[in-house]
Amino acid sequence: MPAPADWQLPPGVTREVWDYLHNADLARRYDGALAGTPLLEIDLPFVREYCPTPGRLLDLGCGTGRVAIPLAALGHRVAAVDLSEEMLRVAGAKATAAGVRVDRVRANIVTLDAIRDVAFDSVLCLFSTLGMVTGADNRRRVLEHAYRVLRPGGLLLLHVHNRWHHLGTRRGRSWLLRDAVRCLRGSPDAGDWQMEHHDGQTGWPMHLFTAREIVRLLSGVGFRVAEVRPVGLRPDGRLSCPWLLGRLRAYGFLVAARRLG
Repeated sequence: MPAPADWQLPPGVTREVWDYLHNADLARRYDGALAGTPLLEIDLPFVREYCPTPGRLLDLGCGTGRVAIPLAALGHRVAAVDLSEEMLRVAGAKATAAGVRVDRVRANIVTLDAIRDVAFDSVLCLFSTLGMVTGADNRRRVLEHAYRVLRPGGLLLLHVHNRWHHLGTRRGRSWLLRDAVRCLRGSPDAGDWQMEHHDGQTGWPMHLFTAREIVRLLSGVGFRVAEVRPVGLRPDGRLSCPWLLGRLRAYGFLVAARRLG
């Protein structure tokens, strides 16, 4: 099937992300490319900590099932959503090999109207998936869908990158200065960092959040934020001395938020 024209791209999806998600070779070597990523040592334990009892769980931007499959093995009834058909195919093969069931749904996480209300106990949006969605309105829609499909008292667990982490490099400080001007002007691309080329793929804008921004966004949708946990680049994924300017030094944040009503 031919790739869509730019004006036909799904909401929140850039041309670069579309090409990435439709690269079958990348999907097949995705797990190997992630090996050694510090975040992988902390995000699944974070989910287990907040979801100790098996329930209905929705994984938004599931990729190849890195998190969905272990959670299914723990007894969760998992529905996994991704826009990449090949990623979902790999996830299905892995689930079969592991002897677990993962219901796979090919969809854009900005437009999840087909998923019924209050259907899940927990929703995951990990590994910077929310930041890959372009446009503030589209990112808000993702969170509105997460709120809608959660039962009252249900949990949203997500990961975002930290904007202030870039204070540590000359390029980052230069970008932060320019971005401050964009914020003052109300530019729609404020907070968008241009990712570097990776594995032969062109980079794309990744929205970087401050802790205050993601808390404000979640609160505006109706969530009550339970925790914003700084994530570092140590091999175990943790941030040393998080009490010392942790929200500035963190590479990103794991966030737990609860639907109240």
